[in-house]
Amino acid sequence: MPRPIRSRRGWGFFKTIQPPKMNSARPNILLIHSDQHRFDCVGANQPFVPEGPGRLVRTPHLDRLAAEGRTYTHAFTPNPVCSPARACLQTGAWSSTHKCITIVGTEAYQPSDPKLPVLTQLLADAGYRVGHVGKFHGEVAGGPTDHGAEVYIGSGDYRKWRADQGLPPRPRTQGYFGEIDPVTPEQTGVAWSAREAEQLLERFAGGEAPFFLRWDPPEPHLPSIVPAELAEWFPPETLPPWPGFDDPLENKPAVQRRARRRGGVGGWTWEEWAPVVGRYLADVVLLDLQVGRLLAALDRLGLAENTLVVYSTDHGDMCGGHGMMDKHYVMYDDIMRVPLLMRWPGVIRAGETDDRFVSHELDLARTFLAVAGVEAPASFVGRDLVAATAGEATEPEREDIFAQYQGTHQGLYSQRMLRDRRWKYVYNPVAFDELYDLEEDPGEIRNRVDDPAAAAELERLRGRMEVWMAEVRDSLSGPLWVWKGK
Repeated sequence: MPRPIRSRRGWGFFKTIQPPKMNSARPNILLIHSDQHRFDCVGANQPFVPEGPGRLVRTPHLDRLAAEGRTYTHAFTPNPVCSPARACLQTGAWSSTHKCITIVGTEAYQPSDPKLPVLTQLLADAGYRVGHVGKFHGEVAGGPTDHGAEVYIGSGDYRKWRADQGLPPRPRTQGYFGEIDPVTPEQTGVAWSAREAEQLLERFAGGEAPFFLRWDPPEPHLPSIVPAELAEWFPPETLPPWPGFDDPLENKPAVQRRARRRGGVGGWTWEEWAPVVGRYLADVVLLDLQVGRLLAALDRLGLAENTLVVYSTDHGDMCGGHGMMDKHYVMYDDIMRVPLLMRWPGVIRAGETDDRFVSHELDLARTFLAVAGVEAPASFVGRDLVAATAGEATEPEREDIFAQYQGTHQGLYSQRMLRDRRWKYVYNPVAFDELYDLEEDPGEIRNRVDDPAAAAELERLRGRMEVWMAEVRDSLSGPLWVWKGK
């Protein structure tokens, strides 16, 4: 029996509703796909997260998408690294299948397997006009125009625009910690790229063919280099710590202590982290303003009614969670759980909240093909989210969610994650495993892998992990090589 979709009327009151009918017309698709946006840093998601600095951010334009469409509360990335996650979206396949397991410029980088079909090319072949503005991270060989896009405007073009305006280069004196940019919000890179996306919308609006437009702002990925007027919105002394900040990392893999030392932040107090977090929140606000620009453009151009709008990101950001920077070597919800908002008037009912498990990049790839009327190749292993809402899903609801990680710039370190409603299990082939009771320990501080009281859950989850790894032909599949903790 599928889990009911719930309609939100304000915060806290939910009403079970019937699924809407499917729309037979092929919609336009606007995908807003940001970079390292934490789930708990969206206003509409605040009822579903514990206390923390993300509860202070206001995102009225993302909240508008939620109010006019659907919010997913349990969307998770299939891989918490930029290029591999984006390759999952383009190929519809797990990273162990597409083989883009780390980012450009690292020891083990390679683009996705060229034999795999690519989402944007499939859409272009089906008659969609495809455009891409913003970040491209080497997830496929070549560039976007080699895979169906008729237009690609990269984030790097902002530097030339900035110079042409007589503005100084974007400062980068504080490394990953961020700083103040001496420009106005309208002169920032995210505003520039949103204007480019808006112009592309105007160009596509004049044609007969439907379009698929990706806007991939590189925000709010650290470093957050923001105008002073926005940074002042979040005084450091007003920010509470993330729920897992005080993690002593006891009975955790040693690599996590090494990860905490990255960037020299190993001994940082919350008072030292709070200015970094405040600038990150300001970057989220700046991003939200530009989401509003594109929503207004859809209204102005008469495109809103027949455009499926999706907002998501590749994965989250530690940003001080567990005392760590960026991502890597961990599977905490700080980086695994992602915002996912969808709006399609007449198909997706306004105000829905869906708490089913979603593997977002994989499921979005399958969904885009489905609404475009394109038969998905066998390599696209995700699920059609629109069909699931309409009661037309052919697969049972997920009881849990999985993810893969193969390592990145600092070296390979494979991990696999399994998470259900209450428990999270992390398989670490070269260190001891992790087990968290998310109901009692939402900050994921206490590793219970050696707790006799949790032994039955550990055995159950390890069994599920082995089955899933075999099903997806994971390169690590087989009996799990288990290390003892402590």
